[in-house]
Amino acid sequence: MTSDMKQDRPLDGWRILVPRGGPWGDGVAASLRAQGAIPVVAPLINFAPTTDQAALDVALEQLAAGEFDWLTVTSATTVDVLFAHRAAVPPSTRIAAVGETTAAALQAVGYEVALVPEQDNSAEGMAEQLIALETDPRRILALRSEIAKPVLSRLLSEAGHDVHSVVAYRTVGVPVTDRIKRDVENGRINAILITSGSVAEQVREQFPEIPDETLLAAIGPRTARDAQKAGLPVSVVADRQTVDALIDAVSHFTLPHAADEFAP
Repeated sequence: MTSDMKQDRPLDGWRILVPRGGPWGDGVAASLRAQGAIPVVAPLINFAPTTDQAALDVALEQLAAGEFDWLTVTSATTVDVLFAHRAAVPPSTRIAAVGETTAAALQAVGYEVALVPEQDNSAEGMAEQLIALETDPRRILALRSEIAKPVLSRLLSEAGHDVHSVVAYRTVGVPVTDRIKRDVENGRINAILITSGSVAEQVREQFPEIPDETLLAAIGPRTARDAQKAGLPVSVVADRQTVDALIDAVSHFTLPHAADEFAP
């Protein structure tokens, strides 16, 4: 292999666990393949229907009817819910996404994003920017997970906006196959992508024995903090909250070889 080839495909030979499926997981797997890695798509979390489906249905009908000025989306999972409900967002409603991962997920399924916080990829950061942008009271639909604290809704309401906060989904763990569990435990998976606090919790729970050589890569400082809180030794943190930055951060490492990597 020439050195040029190696530079083009810095992740040659890596087996990397992608912790979510769906359009997002497919996109990440494609990016990893382009860099030479073997993606192992093993969804650790999935969304389960909200316990108040009627409230969500009504909110999505109002959204389609143009009753909201803004829709705020704080996770890629909310995008899965919008997509699953074939939710229509009229041109008069602008969409704010909490970070670039969420924005990319929205764009991947055909929604247009009007605002992504420039500095702080968090509910606080998004509230701050929306408040600065919208000086008049606006009607805002805030879709969130059952476990998310309604920080965004509270900040926007305090600033005088009419916020309709609706639980869009519950996050549930998805047990991986025995084969993947074994591959993680014996080091055949070289890196695990940690893309949210709920993924971190599942990694901790489902893989109690992760070899020291396995790279745990967190998508941004906030997720790294959540992972550390869950007791995971994070090896690398992407400098931006994007999949490209995450993959780039991993590609600076040399491949750790597992003892039985070449065993049948």
